[in-house]
This record gives sequence, C-alpha cells and structure tokens, in this order.
Amino acid sequence: MKRDISRLFRPKTIAVVGGGAWCALVIEQCRKMGFDGEIWPVHPTVDVMAGMPAYKSIGVLPSAPDATFIGVNRFLTIEIVRALAACGAGGAVCFASGFLESRAEDADGAALQQQLLQAAGDMPFLGPNCYGFVNYLDGALLWPDQHGGRACESGVAIVTQSSNIAINMTMQCRGLPLAYVVTAGNQAQTGVAHIGEALLEDPRVTALGLHIEGFGDLRAFEALAQKARTVGKPVVALKVGKSDQAQAATVSHTASLAGGDAGASAFLSRLGIARLNSIPDFLETLKLLHVVGRLPTNRIASISCSGGEASLAADTAHGRGVYFPPLNDQQQIDLRQALGPMVALANPLDYHTYIWRDAETMTKAWGAMMDPSLALTMLIVDFPRPDRCDPRDWDCAVNAAIGAKKLRNANVAVVATMPELITEDISEVLIEAGVVPLAGLSEAVAACEAAAMPMPEEFLPICLPTETVTAELVPEAEAKLRLADYGLRIPDAKRCKGAFATGTLADQLGYPVVLKGEGIAHKTEAGAVALNLATAAEVVKAADSMPTEHFLVEEMVTGVVAEILIGVVKDPAHGFVMTLAAGGTLTEVLQDSASVLLPATDAMFHDALNSLRMSKLLDGFRGTPAADRSAIMKAIRAVQAYVLANAQGLEEIEINPLLCTPDDAVAAAALMRRKD
Repeated sequence: MKRDISRLFRPKTIAVVGGGAWCALVIEQCRKMGFDGEIWPVHPTVDVMAGMPAYKSIGVLPSAPDATFIGVNRFLTIEIVRALAACGAGGAVCFASGFLESRAEDADGAALQQQLLQAAGDMPFLGPNCYGFVNYLDGALLWPDQHGGRACESGVAIVTQSSNIAINMTMQCRGLPLAYVVTAGNQAQTGVAHIGEALLEDPRVTALGLHIEGFGDLRAFEALAQKARTVGKPVVALKVGKSDQAQAATVSHTASLAGGDAGASAFLSRLGIARLNSIPDFLETLKLLHVVGRLPTNRIASISCSGGEASLAADTAHGRGVYFPPLNDQQQIDLRQALGPMVALANPLDYHTYIWRDAETMTKAWGAMMDPSLALTMLIVDFPRPDRCDPRDWDCAVNAAIGAKKLRNANVAVVATMPELITEDISEVLIEAGVVPLAGLSEAVAACEAAAMPMPEEFLPICLPTETVTAELVPEAEAKLRLADYGLRIPDAKRCKGAFATGTLADQLGYPVVLKGEGIAHKTEAGAVALNLATAAEVVKAADSMPTEHFLVEEMVTGVVAEILIGVVKDPAHGFVMTLAAGGTLTEVLQDSASVLLPATDAMFHDALNSLRMSKLLDGFRGTPAADRSAIMKAIRAVQAYVLANAQGLEEIEINPLLCTPDDAVAAAALMRRKD
C-alpha cells in the first residue's frame, strides 16, 4: 500500500522521542537550519531537553506531530510507533537497529519488524536503522548528526539506503544544491522508490539521485519511472552490490555474461534511469541535470588553452557515449574571426594562451564554439588553489564563461580537469548564472554521457521473476522441439541410443551431418560434438569417443556468415534477462554481449544487436554476404515468446550458436533447464 509521506517530509511540528546525544542533535540541527515550526521533545523522566521543555509522553503533546524522530531502543520503538499511529501522527523516523537487517542468528529481528509494521498501520515511517532526512528547502531535519548542506530554494533530491553515505554526500564541496537527503534504512515499510516518487512531486526538486543496494519491489521502481516521465524530471542511480544471484545455479554460457548486475543495468536502462559507477560521477551528473536538465543529444565540444588538455578531453571521451563532432562552417568562420590565423581549428580546440586575461576576446572565442547543434560546450579551466595563489587572475575566465552563456544562450560547462581545481564559491557563482561547474574531466564526461541517455520510447512493464525451483536439464532435441513450436528454426534431426545406430540415422538424413552427445551441458568442452561428418563410419567412430550412450544426429548448416548466442536466465532480483552475444566457441573469449529484460520490443532487440562488436559481421564485412536480420529477429522473438508463455518453472535457455546465413537463422544447439 502506497502511503502519503508528504506531511512527514514537510512538517510544521516535529517531535523528538528519547534522550541522549542523538536526540539532542536532532533539535540542535533544526535550530541551526532555522526551522520555523514547533519542536516537542518527549521523555518520561526528563523535564528539559536541549534547552526545551520536554513532554512526558506522546499522549500529552499539543497535537499529533507531523514528523517524529524516535531515538529509543528497538522494543520501545514499537510502542512509540503504536502511540503515534493511534493519535494520527504524520510519520516517523525509526533510528533503532536490530530488526530484519540484523544478523541471521538474531531470531527476534524478523518478529520485531513484523510487530513494528503492525503497530504503524497506515502511518508511514522511514527505517528502521536509518538517520532520517534533511529537508534543506524548508529547514526541517530529522537528522541525529552533523551534515554539510545548507538551505536552498531549489535543488536535487538524494535517496540512499546508507546513512553513512548520506552524511558523506552532504559534505560535498562541489556547489551542488541539495533539496532533500533521505535515508531509507532497511525499508521495512517505505522503500527507496516510494520516497523518490514523493520527492519528485515537490516542484522545487529539479532532479533525483538514488543510491541503490537492491531493488526489492520492482513494480515500485516502474511507478517511480512513470512519475519521473509525468513530471519531466530526470532520475539517475548509483547502483552497488554486484552479485552472482543469477549465476548461482546456472549451467549455460549465458550465466558468465548475464549475472545479477547485468539484470540491474538492464532494469535501469528500461526505466530510463542512467547508472553511474562512483559517487563523484553521481554528484556531477546531478549538478549538470540541476542546471541544464537532460541533454538532447550526445554531441559536445571542448575548448581549452592547452593542446595537452584538448588531447586529454578527446582521450577521456574515447569509448564513452559522447561525441565531438567536427567544426561546421559557421564555427570555423566565427572562431577564425575571434582567434586569428595562428590557431589550428578543431574539436576539441586548443585556443592557445595569448588571449588569456582578455575577457572580451575570450567571450567571443568561447561563444564561437557554441553551435546550436551541440548539447553542451565544455570550457576547460583549472583554477589556482586559493590558499597559496591569487585566484583573481582567473576572474577573466569566470566572466568570459558567463558572458558566452549570455551571448549564445547555449548549454555551457566550466570543467576543471581535477576535482580540487574548482572551488565551491566559484561553482556557486557559475550556477547562479546558468553555467555548469564540473569538478573533474572524467566526471564531466560521465555526466554528459548520463545526461544524454535516450529515454525509452514506450513504457513496458517487465516480466517479474517466478519462484526459484530445482530444475532439470531438458534433452536438447526436446528443448529444440519446444522452442520450434514458438517459431524457432531448428535443423532436421534424429535421436538414438547406442553408437551403432547413429550411422543409420545419418544415412537417412543425408550428409554432411553433426553428431552430438545428449545429456551434456557444455558439449564442446566435453568432446561431445563432431561437425561435418561425411560417412556413416565417421559418425559411428565419433559416437564411440563421446562420454554418453544417447545421441542426436542433425543436418549440417552451411553458408554461415556469423554465429550468435541467444540466452535467457532468470535473475531472482530483476526478472528474465535475455542476453545477445557473439556465439559459438568465442562467446566467453570475446565477452561481446548486451542484455535486455523481457518482454522487450523489436527496437530494444535491434539496439542490443547493433551494440555488439560482432554486428559488423551481420551486415556483411569485407565483401562477405550479410546475414538475414529478419530471420535473426524471428529467432529472438521465438525465444521470448516461449519464456513469456512458460515462465513458471523455467530457469534458463540458451541457443548457442544460432547459425546466421544470408537467408536463414538456425538454432544449432539448444540448452534448457526447467521444472515441468
């Protein structure tokens, strides 16, 4: 059940229950931030807390508090929550630990969490085992510690499962305005997605950042993504906790390509949520989104006064999802007029140092680089350390950046190559003028890549994971026949027991043939595959050498231009993950793969195929014929259709290889593991 938590996050009255330093700090931090509502300390035996008169119990408060910080032990927490729910309180933060997140041997934890949920009823609460939140917009804090933020009129919201990471993020010196910082704790009742959805409703929040250890309720994250689309606000994530959940019981090659982390990445991509890999990248992306919002394309430019910096910008962006387009005619005309004949014009551009301190010329040159076709222009400027140098010599750069922004009304960023070489006060001046200060060149490129991530064209809910079962390997011939019923093209084949019978079946099929030993997952490694056999004697001899008595004799597919893997694993955390990859014996060598969650659209499948390095083979490479893309798509759709119709009991499927020819796509090998 989704509860209204707006009253909790934007309170007019705050109760603080408990004694000791933690509770006193909540009161102190509210005073520091200038909270203009009422604060009611609650303690049964103390008359004064943090200089304020204390109430003996919840029942004697002047009215039901909007928000309550509960700083008592886990047993008393349940009783306080029950009292708050009974009086109609707006919500609470449960600071105590020792509930479901506690050690496995603590049997009381799970039982106490259930009691806590029952006590709360319809009243929302955060935690337990969490610090609570800071609302920098209204000066309302349920936060039992120091923090590094300050009041603002608009900014980004951050939700994290980790209280310590939340504290650290408030201490950033990057000029990033924080509207809310919220910790979710063990999410007994209110999860990260629900919190994020509520914060997006505040018109003063410009973007949302999520620190996620695990998704939990997948449908809640889908609802969050829908809310973000509706209100037009970007969401980014710092997803940690790479796991091998999906690989724990798998036997296919797909498992090495599509572990739990591939499922997480595919899920975030499906939601249109860009994923960052470090806290600095995460914070700089939020800063970029706060100032200019999503970038319409990945086309960027860089201009600096050093050839070394220009080369560094190009190298940093290499292999990333950003693009430095060549200068167009208008840019070259304007830049030549501003810089004269001595500068070699390019993107990234080294404009040389001779115009330094000439703010007017710098403004013209920087503005000349800003073309309407660009999503962002990066002005690379490293400021001197103010404790040993005079930063006033760099005022020309700040003025030129602001002037160029006004001149061209384009998206502009001032980028320091090292994070420490742009100060918070300079960052705040730039943000006020609509210029993005980005601390670190690598971080800037990561932010541009994330901000330019294209939004999915349509919203498509995922197929939720089914209950994990003890599954068995389905014989290959049977697995192929099941998939063939859904449209998969399979080779003509016959099964038999005993090596001698294989020769007779091969004669019936016609040569050349392929011989496979059945009941073996990794046939190539086990020596249970023989290709291009041309006589019955060759077939029988190959069968004698295989470690099985059960065989499959198949037609040999010729004219192959490429081999693809199509694999599906059930990730218990994220659903059914389909992986498309280079197939055959090179699957794990090349590690050339892309994953999508099912169900997926044809456009998603095409994007995944096109992202593979081996996709060039599908289009014809150096004079070789192109593969039949429509046949490949038919095979992919057939596997998806089987999964969606038979999800219950299914653990994994792998087609490896799918033999791609100029006019066909044939499943040469199929692995299936399920419980019927």
